[in-house]
Amino acid sequence: MVTRRFVGVGGVRLAYRVWGPPEGPPLVLLPALGEVSGDWDTVAAELAHGRRVYAVDLRGHGDSDRPGTYSLELMRADVLGFLDALGLNRIDLAGHSMGGIVAYLVAAARPGRVDRLVLEDVGAPYPRPATTPERPDGEMPFDWAMVLAVRRQIDTPPADWAAALGGITARTLILAGGPRSHVPRASVAELARLIPDARLRTVPVGHLIHREAPEAFTTVVTEFLGCPSADR
Repeated sequence: MVTRRFVGVGGVRLAYRVWGPPEGPPLVLLPALGEVSGDWDTVAAELAHGRRVYAVDLRGHGDSDRPGTYSLELMRADVLGFLDALGLNRIDLAGHSMGGIVAYLVAAARPGRVDRLVLEDVGAPYPRPATTPERPDGEMPFDWAMVLAVRRQIDTPPADWAAALGGITARTLILAGGPRSHVPRASVAELARLIPDARLRTVPVGHLIHREAPEAFTTVVTEFLGCPSADR
């Protein structure tokens, strides 16, 4: 059964959803740009067999606050504050696309807190041609100001991000969406090269692996995470 909850982190209220037994080892899920915690519904219950799974609405998304100030570093700080607030000392961490960037920034900044890291269709943090997205019509489950701020960072990431990846100590699984994804496979492969203990797997269904191929996603991820143990 899924439960929706809220927690205050540094003056920002974050919404999150929880699955699985309270005593299970924690797995934290971070969604892509413009997505919310419910995006993980296709796989969360399966991942929660023996695990406590937390899916977070990052700042500016879903039911979390929209404080008007946004960056991927602030999202990293929010996630670390979330772990502190819930008393999660050591976790497994998974992120899709933008959520994967936040995940690897967390793992690089606090290597002792992330045991295993799963990055779904995330490229290496190198500059790419900048584009200006058009604002959709109508209500959105996210703050448009957040989209513009984050897209600028993804297009032109800080130079120290790539070097910081070398400090990640978590065992890392990187999933590529193959030729149907807009993320170049060469960039995903480069990310795997930059992280010391990373393995690369391809599920050729495009960028939304966990949504388009949930069974394949949960199979490869649970195999990587191994048997749940409550010793963390």
